Amino acid sequence: MPLYLPKKKINPLLNVFDNLSSQKKLLAAFSEKQCVHIKGLVGSGLSFRFVAAFQKQDHSLLFIHENAELAAYFLNDFERLVGKSKVLFFPASYRQAYAPETTDNANILLRAEVLKKLSSSKKPKIIVTYPQAIFEKIISQITLKRIALIIKKATEVSLNHINERLFEMGFERVDFVTSPGEFAVRGGIIDVFSFAYQYPYRIEFFDETIERLSSFDVNSQRSISAFEEIELLPNTSNHDFTDKRKTLLSFFSPESSIVFNDLDKTAYRLEQLYKKAENVYQELETTSQYAPEILFVKPEELITDCQSRSVFVLEKTTQINIREQILIKQSPQPAFNKKFDMLVSHLNENKDQGYRNTLFCSNDQQAKRFHDIFDEMKDDIHYQTEVLAIYEGFEDLEAKWACFTDHQIFERYHKYQLKSDRRKKEALNLKELTRMEIGDYVTHIDHGIGTYGGLQRIEVEGKWQEAIKLIYGERDILYLSIHSLHKITRYSGKDGSVPKIYKLGSKAWKVLKQKTKNKVKEIAFNLIELYAKRKEKIGYAFDPDSYLQWELEASFLFEDTPDQEKATQAIKSDMESTSPMDRLVCGDVGFGKTEVAIRAAFKAVDNSKQVVVLVPTTILAFQHYKTFSQRLKDLPVRVDYLNRFRTTKDKTLILKDLADGKIDILIGTHQLVSKNVIFQDLGLLIVDEEQKFGVAVKEKIRSLKTNIDVLTLTATPIPRTLQFSLMAARDLSVIATPPPNRYPINSEVIRFNETQIRDGILYELQRGGQVFFIHNRVENILEMEGLIQRLVPDARIAVGHGQIDGRKLEKILLGFMNGEYDILIATTIIENGLDVPNANTIFINNANNFGLSDLHQMRGRVGRSNKKAFCYFITPPLSSMSTDAQKRIKTVEQFSAIGSGIQIAMKDLEIRGAGDLLGGEQSGFINEMGFETYQKILQQTIEELKENEFKSVYNKDENDEINFLTNEIQIDTDLEILIPDHYINIVKERLALYQELSKIKSSVDLEEFEYKLRDRFGPLPLETVELIESVRLKWIAKKLAMERLIIKNGNCLCFFISNQKSAFFQSEKFNYMINQIQKKSDQLALKEKITPDGPRLILSINNIKDIKSLKYLLNELIYETKVV
Repeated sequence: MPLYLPKKKINPLLNVFDNLSSQKKLLAAFSEKQCVHIKGLVGSGLSFRFVAAFQKQDHSLLFIHENAELAAYFLNDFERLVGKSKVLFFPASYRQAYAPETTDNANILLRAEVLKKLSSSKKPKIIVTYPQAIFEKIISQITLKRIALIIKKATEVSLNHINERLFEMGFERVDFVTSPGEFAVRGGIIDVFSFAYQYPYRIEFFDETIERLSSFDVNSQRSISAFEEIELLPNTSNHDFTDKRKTLLSFFSPESSIVFNDLDKTAYRLEQLYKKAENVYQELETTSQYAPEILFVKPEELITDCQSRSVFVLEKTTQINIREQILIKQSPQPAFNKKFDMLVSHLNENKDQGYRNTLFCSNDQQAKRFHDIFDEMKDDIHYQTEVLAIYEGFEDLEAKWACFTDHQIFERYHKYQLKSDRRKKEALNLKELTRMEIGDYVTHIDHGIGTYGGLQRIEVEGKWQEAIKLIYGERDILYLSIHSLHKITRYSGKDGSVPKIYKLGSKAWKVLKQKTKNKVKEIAFNLIELYAKRKEKIGYAFDPDSYLQWELEASFLFEDTPDQEKATQAIKSDMESTSPMDRLVCGDVGFGKTEVAIRAAFKAVDNSKQVVVLVPTTILAFQHYKTFSQRLKDLPVRVDYLNRFRTTKDKTLILKDLADGKIDILIGTHQLVSKNVIFQDLGLLIVDEEQKFGVAVKEKIRSLKTNIDVLTLTATPIPRTLQFSLMAARDLSVIATPPPNRYPINSEVIRFNETQIRDGILYELQRGGQVFFIHNRVENILEMEGLIQRLVPDARIAVGHGQIDGRKLEKILLGFMNGEYDILIATTIIENGLDVPNANTIFINNANNFGLSDLHQMRGRVGRSNKKAFCYFITPPLSSMSTDAQKRIKTVEQFSAIGSGIQIAMKDLEIRGAGDLLGGEQSGFINEMGFETYQKILQQTIEELKENEFKSVYNKDENDEINFLTNEIQIDTDLEILIPDHYINIVKERLALYQELSKIKSSVDLEEFEYKLRDRFGPLPLETVELIESVRLKWIAKKLAMERLIIKNGNCLCFFISNQKSAFFQSEKFNYMINQIQKKSDQLALKEKITPDGPRLILSINNIKDIKSLKYLLNELIYETKVV
């Protein structure tokens, strides 16, 4: 643990260096105000040595790295070694000079934070930056103080005054604050996102006095911490100024030190940026912009600033006179190529030479992995682990200390983390995507599809109610109470399809609902029946993991995501149990489903069983063969594949070896289910992309799998709720978390510009990669080939589209996978699972004509290895595209991280995913009634089946039964239960809150909701308190098996469930309730009423003043089982 010394916290890890002569020289150089060349530092050795010296002196340190990525890696190193509070990142505020649209507000925020801390705090800091960031000059400290607005608690100031000041300072007024430079006013509260603090502030007024100042979280809108005083800073980078702008170095005291990773590169980069800015400035038509010399730093200014300071350079330079050279002996971490015996012998050699070995791991899990692997090897191994992620391992020859990183040993990609990345994600949340707009289609479970007409206040017998207006065919209007929000959902059918809108009360909707229900019941019945049969069978129980299994898992290139780990664990426990496994694994493109399958396959082989992997296409068979062989190459496993490209001779040999048990894992298309394929001892069947197989093949597979373990993989992300309803049928694992260490794909929207296309292609080919070019028009695809061949004459180009003969097409695609071509010009044929790890650049021509999920799927073809990938969307100018297309392109560009597929394609894929999952005819129903409604029907059907036909398979307790009896409770009332508009005047937000409230299922969540309302909008009005109580009332009514409450004129009628034969009416709970009612016969009475659907039992209660009193009355009727 860090030691607490007076004044400073010192990291004891670094005490190792204290007595070394080179370290003493380094520390002395901090105060010598001259240029020193430090030679020999490697990887994170740089961070360790400099931090060790930084801890021992009292001045700030500025690191200038050659690019933003490198700067970010070292920033993380410093943060982990000395603590985040002492390290700051100084980024560039935009991508291009004089182009305001490329400004990045999150970065301006980080810049302002650094400047504020430098000018106000005397504590030494480490600042990390790069050329583009120091290229911009900064307004001076005097101006900074002048333009800031300081607000103190308990001072008298009017809300309007602050409102006006914020406008003057250039803040933009919005409904809800999400990014720096915005503010919102609601009642007596102002939310404002200053450029000097990482969270927005909330200012609460009481009349003309500031009552409370706090910061809050953008996503949850909840307060974080309270302040006595806050400072609001506008965007400093575009501020008018009369006094001169200064360089970043002028903010540092003369005693501070500067470290250049490579001074020559930095100076050259500044020169390039300056020339570019000059060119852009000369092309500008306007004189309102300032000249480059006022705004930007020339390399000469930087060098002048460095004079008379202590400067360290890590590479030799002629720009500044070097007075001294310090040699520090370090060597980089050797490459062990994932071979643990090499690693062990190296660690032990080090020990013999008097070295100390430390393995730096990114988390406890990794440390545990090392211990497990080494324990299994039974040798005496000398090492210690430290949970601290560092950028690159090194050996310090003087300190006799070897520091190795886990990610280099396992050859994984290690990702840096920046504050601004997180900020961008937060601003774009899913709430926006699901909000209802007027004119949207909405499905009501009882009345069918209508159009949403907004939230309206209507008067019912002199009292105000809020209701949702729905417009049906022939201008019928339905007002839906906010208590029945669970009955409507936003219609989501196939993109752009318009649903049929019927007249209110027409039979068409009822018929459609019944038809769907019958069909769904049939499917669900078959699924559950299969499940019940499987439960009775006995399969093979596999042994627990061996050390070979651990080694395989440890050598995985990337870090396991939590979901991947869960899926792996679930599969293993299924395999180790006696009943046969039948598990479905769902996950987006590139989420590591194949890895999970490889682990399961190896576990089977490790237990001397054979594995068969079924895939839908010939290409996929070959691809999986390559992936499996690659992952299992160091292990004693034989993998082979069968598809129609193998010669007859090959096939015969493979089948013979298979029957003799010489092949462990066989991969192939549906040929594998034919009769002549005989296994010696089959233990596991893996089916990939199940939704692509026909029914006949699936039936054959079923006969194959009477009692062997089955693992099915599918890429269509099925929405959460649907999975749970299908849980009835098979065990399900969902991999929804994206792999953490993939590079996000660099997405750019460009015009059709030959030089840009040529540069992009050449860049990829120079680093040995391949390029996809998507052109979705077969008629002129060959002209496109000619054009690209002209741009890049020596590239090998292949063309692929659906009109080419199947064999030939597969040959072309296989050729591309094997690296025989550099560029593949193709139609969207490639969106289905073609995996070329070496192709990391994709161009999509006329991207505006594709749907969202297509764009996402195609982009998912690149970025599948640990190289940085590029995706260029070629579109016409924004102005000539439809607004929808503009939105799509924007969304895709913003969600560039792997795994945002779930967000982007949520709506689009839901439809296709669900349709595939349940067979073709289902997608028709889904389109007619909207996805969510379909899902509700499915859920109810499965519940009914569990209740009746399959009661024996599912053990249920009585509570579940009641939950099932009453699906949703309806409340009709004349009491004022709503969120008044004087409390929240934004209609959309009120609706969103009503929707959120209707989904709450537990009292903890309800309390949380209540707290959030108070925190965001102030004390709750009475009507809103009643609204929240009404949710608790519904829960109580549900326990009493009621399905509808009518509260009017001070009386309440409670309708019990209509099924007279229900077990509830014979239960102890019901008897207890009748006894309680008799005790209060003056206020409560039970009646029976004859309705068209048969007799109904009703409880009538008189003298009801409000929801709360009714809630207490009903609560006393509940029979609580006493625990003995």
